[in-house]
Amino acid sequence: MRKTFVKTQNYHAFAAGLKRVEERGAEESLFMIVDGKPGLGKTTILERFAAQNHCVHLRTKKHWDGDWFIEDLLEGLGIAKPYRKTERHRAALKGLAERKLLADSTQQQFLLMVDEADHISARGAVLEVIRELIELAEVPCILIGMGRIRDNLTKFPQIISRRSAYVQFQQAPLEDVELMLKELCEVPVASDLASFALKATKGYHRELKDVIKSIEKFGRRTPPADPEIGLTLREMAGVELIRDRQTDRPILVPGAAK
Repeated sequence: MRKTFVKTQNYHAFAAGLKRVEERGAEESLFMIVDGKPGLGKTTILERFAAQNHCVHLRTKKHWDGDWFIEDLLEGLGIAKPYRKTERHRAALKGLAERKLLADSTQQQFLLMVDEADHISARGAVLEVIRELIELAEVPCILIGMGRIRDNLTKFPQIISRRSAYVQFQQAPLEDVELMLKELCEVPVASDLASFALKATKGYHRELKDVIKSIEKFGRRTPPADPEIGLTLREMAGVELIRDRQTDRPILVPGAAK
């Protein structure tokens, strides 16, 4: 599989959300919410953006509280943890502000990214610590969820009212499936097989990458009859393409003789 970053529709939605944050009218509207079920490409897109812009990317823990958040933030900033709680808060604030100034000087978009934020999306105390810190440092924050975060945040007007953008990651349409197969798969794929790949994966990027591995394994052993058309359903008939994410049963390419 090629190591290429594919600009899917979810990527374009994410980029549009970032632009809304950057062009926000109210300075305090510092939150961006990214939501979506696991397997839709959030991690790939967010980690790439974080690496390009030297963002701090934290993952929440089940029992995270405000103090634990500050400690993880200091670690993410590469700052030694002071002994006193008040000093830890000041150090985190200073570290965020300095990283923002550096990013501004190099025309990067520095943000604080809080992943798996469903764990804290119903905890007002932790959210208030984050809100206070990013407002003081004037650093935008992306809260990344796995399907429940927006509904939970509606209970906290002081957070949801400071949202500049909301991005809901979606299952891939056929256009994205065809694009991913074209750019990632080292074996050409025909349109009928691409359509079945969408049906088999239900548009989940994670499963689609498993499909690509199956196609490449088969295609290297049995290349497509017409490389211009690509590997077809008929040529792969009866081959296990992927396993169902709910039942773990094999999904076979249709068309095999009975």
